[in-house]
Amino acid sequence: MKTQLQAVSLRMQTVRSNQQMMQSMKGATQLLGAMNRQMNLPGLQRIAMEFEKENDIMDQRQEMMDDAIDDSMENDEEESEEIVNQVLDEIGIDLSQSLQEAPSGLGAPTGVQETRVAQAVGGSGTGSTEDDDLQARLDSLRR
Repeated sequence: MKTQLQAVSLRMQTVRSNQQMMQSMKGATQLLGAMNRQMNLPGLQRIAMEFEKENDIMDQRQEMMDDAIDDSMENDEEESEEIVNQVLDEIGIDLSQSLQEAPSGLGAPTGVQETRVAQAVGGSGTGSTEDDDLQARLDSLRR
């Protein structure tokens, strides 16, 4: 008997849950129907098209502003380089001439004595001509 009462109680609880679910679905259906009646699709479409048009206009204006800023920056760079060149001319500095006068090799500085190089003494007599050739090459490289 107790088991049957528990089964009946569970069925009643299931029926109540189903009834509450149906009432919730009924309320949601009514709410969605009211929203659909209030929604103006042609109006929303018109608003979306107007937004797209205004967005395109804004993009075009942004491009024009970017081009104007780029043009003004290029002119500023040319003007600033021109001013720097004028100042250097007034001071008497010619960059191209100064760069040509700069040393290009790694030679010994003037006024420094020549360094001595240690040489091997002795050995076989056949390698002396090769040693002389190598020494001549080293000497020519130092100059």
